[in-house]
Amino acid sequence: MGEILSQNEIDALLNQLSSGELDVESISNAEEKPVKDYDFSRPTKFSKEHLRTLEIIFEHYGRLISTNLPVILRKNAQVTVASSETVTFSEFTNALSNPSVLGIVSFEPMGGSIIIDLATNIAFAMIDRMLGGEGEPLNSTREFSDIELSIIQKIMIMLTQLLRDPWKNVMDISPVLNRLETNPQFAQIIAPGEMIAVVTLNIKIGEIEGFMNMCLPFIALEDVMDRLNTKYWFSTMQENKDEDSQENIEAMLKRVDIPIKAVLGTSKITVNDFMNLQVGDCIRLDAKVDSDMNIYVGNIKKFTALPGASDDCYAVRVTSVIREEE
Repeated sequence: MGEILSQNEIDALLNQLSSGELDVESISNAEEKPVKDYDFSRPTKFSKEHLRTLEIIFEHYGRLISTNLPVILRKNAQVTVASSETVTFSEFTNALSNPSVLGIVSFEPMGGSIIIDLATNIAFAMIDRMLGGEGEPLNSTREFSDIELSIIQKIMIMLTQLLRDPWKNVMDISPVLNRLETNPQFAQIIAPGEMIAVVTLNIKIGEIEGFMNMCLPFIALEDVMDRLNTKYWFSTMQENKDEDSQENIEAMLKRVDIPIKAVLGTSKITVNDFMNLQVGDCIRLDAKVDSDMNIYVGNIKKFTALPGASDDCYAVRVTSVIREEE
């Protein structure tokens, strides 16, 4: 609704028009601001930036699944991000089939839970593969048996644990699979009208292809929404990468074997004397018995030491450290 003018404001406007201070054409030609419709029943809580960041996170998640799933199935698996969108929770649940494979995951320390929706054809293919088959889905959909649910639960636990690493640039999480549901009616984790982000992953196991939907309610991510932008995500990723890289390099360097040699002294002899050396011959060195000897790390003189013994082994006792500037 436009602003209502008072009588004094109307009189002042008419006076300006009559005196020529205000141009009617300039008013009529003024550019109108575009008006956007806003649906209060579907509030926009996830921006394009949020969805893009979620796609980056789950691209990393997909690579982890592609690496770990073949270990269990002994068959090649490829996982890629197919799409991301925002819908209401009722729209998400209405699109689910019965039976479904729904993992209810507690997203600690963030409040609320998320849902991992695994396509039934992929679930049956996994079960067939783990029971010794070729990994073929069923021709017709049916309810899962208790044994099949037990197998799927183990896979869901693995998928849940793999969420830790992709989310560490946003927050350190400890996801836990609370339960496994096959009926969408028992997976009501939030109100039907609440907004959620749905990231769809395409899973290909051999020739079998299906989708896995990640249902992320706004209330579960509300505390970290400010961090779900690419600027924050990449800066945090770079910091973690630098820290991890430094720690990894230090850890590897500590395990490197390096040659160390203790030089008692040096001497020059002829080739003929060298060829005629026998057991028991003495070689005169250029160092005294009580003088320090040089210790080399590789080919760099690093320490001086005195010779001695430790138990039944020869040893040296370091007397000084030679710095680089020396």
